[in-house]
Amino acid sequence: MPDKRDYYEVLGVSKGCSEDELKKAYRQMAKKYHPDLNPGDKEAEAHFKEVNEAYEVLSDSQKRARYDQFGHAGVDPSYGGGGGAAYGTGGFDFGDIGDIFDSFFGGGFGFGGSTRTRDPNAPIRGNNVSISLALTFMEAAKGCKKEVSVPHLEQCSACSGTGAKAGSHAETCSECGGSGQVRVSQRTPLGVIQTVKPCSKCSGKGKIITQPCPDCRGLGRVRRQKKLEVSVPAGIDDGQTFVLRGQGDSGLNGGPAGDVNITVSVRPDPLFERDGFDVWCDIPLTFAQAALGDEITVPTIDGKVSYNVPDGTQPGTVFRLRNKGIQYVGGRGRGDQYVRVNIEVPKNMSGKQKDALRDFEKLMNDRNYEKRKGFFDKLKDIMS
Repeated sequence: MPDKRDYYEVLGVSKGCSEDELKKAYRQMAKKYHPDLNPGDKEAEAHFKEVNEAYEVLSDSQKRARYDQFGHAGVDPSYGGGGGAAYGTGGFDFGDIGDIFDSFFGGGFGFGGSTRTRDPNAPIRGNNVSISLALTFMEAAKGCKKEVSVPHLEQCSACSGTGAKAGSHAETCSECGGSGQVRVSQRTPLGVIQTVKPCSKCSGKGKIITQPCPDCRGLGRVRRQKKLEVSVPAGIDDGQTFVLRGQGDSGLNGGPAGDVNITVSVRPDPLFERDGFDVWCDIPLTFAQAALGDEITVPTIDGKVSYNVPDGTQPGTVFRLRNKGIQYVGGRGRGDQYVRVNIEVPKNMSGKQKDALRDFEKLMNDRNYEKRKGFFDKLKDIMS
């Protein structure tokens, strides 16, 4: 007659423990002695079998009652009883082992329980499509309408997206019953382990097309180019992307279409340079304009404006034109425009012009050239 330990002792619980206490103790002991956590340890494997045998009996109210009354003889045939509680036989609930595997191996072993699988016929959203769009500086700054060509997958009109030739239809796969997956069972020392894999007969689709559509070759979608007129938002910058919702690849099984992501490339402008939402430009002035002051015409992205340059303006001076920059994308307000002054030195002067300039220079002194005076004062200090 086999020598077995008391089942309550095996699980470390009292005889009057509740079901929750029993299950908690079982999980702890099963995890402690699990063969995967104790590879090659025969003693741990034996304890693991003992723990499962004890729990199989005590978790069943009828078997537990017989065990409490008759001991091992009430549940084990080797004692003359009728329990059928040997490890890996009888009505053992492998779902509990599956719970343990789920708790520290991430699940997927399928011990007597159900395994969630994705419905192959569920709606699937179409992929996004990305294209580029070249713009001029002004088109990006002010916004514009542009026509773009979008390569995408669209539903086949010949078969309405079914993939089957007109007049026919896809048949439910006889191998998987339309689920797209098959369950494979394997008997191991831990019991029957079930795994799920894609059905090889229908390639995981759940349906088989015996007469494919000649236009899409059974795929349900065809690649096409479509023309779209798009509104480019004012203020968009080089390298930025805007989105056309629902204009990408069509979905599968009635799923929504993807989007079109349009990334802009802005060509440089001969007059303007962008800095965020501000605009910069350089304005050349003659010596006389800078010295005497003048009303000049300044280009902006909105057109020409007049600006009064004060007398004595120096090279590199920057003037600010408020709210003459680029509009904020999707918001109110706009940046500024900055005008940088460059003084142009005259070239190819006639003799008369040179003489007049020499006479003008004789009338100048250090009071007229503050920077020049300051430079020579510093030079004098250094040399002395």
